[in-house]
Amino acid sequence: MNDTLTQSPDNPVYRRRLWVHRVGIFLSSAAMALGVAFLMWILFTLLIKGVSAINFAMFTESTPAPGSEGGGLMNAIVGSFMMVGSATLISTPIGILAGIYLAEYGNKSMFGAVTRFVTDIMLSAPSIVIGLFVYAIYVANVKHFSGWAGSIAISLIAIPVVVRTTDNMLGLVPASLQEAAFALGAPRWKVALMIRLRAVKAGVITGILLAVARISGETAPLLFTALNNQFFNGNMNKPMANLPVVIYQFAMSPYDNWRDLAWGGALLITFSVLGLNILSRTLFNQKSQH
Repeated sequence: MNDTLTQSPDNPVYRRRLWVHRVGIFLSSAAMALGVAFLMWILFTLLIKGVSAINFAMFTESTPAPGSEGGGLMNAIVGSFMMVGSATLISTPIGILAGIYLAEYGNKSMFGAVTRFVTDIMLSAPSIVIGLFVYAIYVANVKHFSGWAGSIAISLIAIPVVVRTTDNMLGLVPASLQEAAFALGAPRWKVALMIRLRAVKAGVITGILLAVARISGETAPLLFTALNNQFFNGNMNKPMANLPVVIYQFAMSPYDNWRDLAWGGALLITFSVLGLNILSRTLFNQKSQH
């Protein structure tokens, strides 16, 4: 009876709450629509500008000389792939193991609290600062830019993402599952690796993909570490071309051909990361259904 009176349209308190609810829903929907509209605007502009630069030469020819026609981004594509791949191989085991330590042993130790604090700082640290740090400790000592320096710089950006994702995912594992494994006599390290980590492997892989997406478009760290190379180079110990720096340099140039290639490179990075995320989510959904 009281509930009926409370929800009655004649009740002023109910009418006020209903209008507040409607206004909140309207503002939330408007904010979402505005964000989606700007996102679609960016993607549409990128698609229109970049499609014209996507051709066979883009994947088979190196960057052209200033003022020349033709050319492609093969050297930059290969360089980005090598550096991002190396950074992923560096950051993934370090980040997962650090996340496991924080989840298993870091809740009651000062070292774990300090590690979480430093990780949070690294998550929000400007990437240019990380680039300058690697330049000071590595590039300045070896006296030359290199692909390895670029890999180290972007791996320092990826590690905190993997650490926090792994730590958060392991925290979602029910305590009963861990207690059951302990009751069967399994050691703590085996419980962490074979039980808890396996239970949340989809979330951990998603964190790794987020880290890859984060570092794929980083420009500032590579300016101070890998620099650039107009020619094809497969030696990671020398300056190496990469898509973010090439896009930055070509977009600021006065040459129409270079600007077209910059749009094509931006489209390639954007849709590569988008396709990777869609593919991973599709595979995870299919696996969960089985």
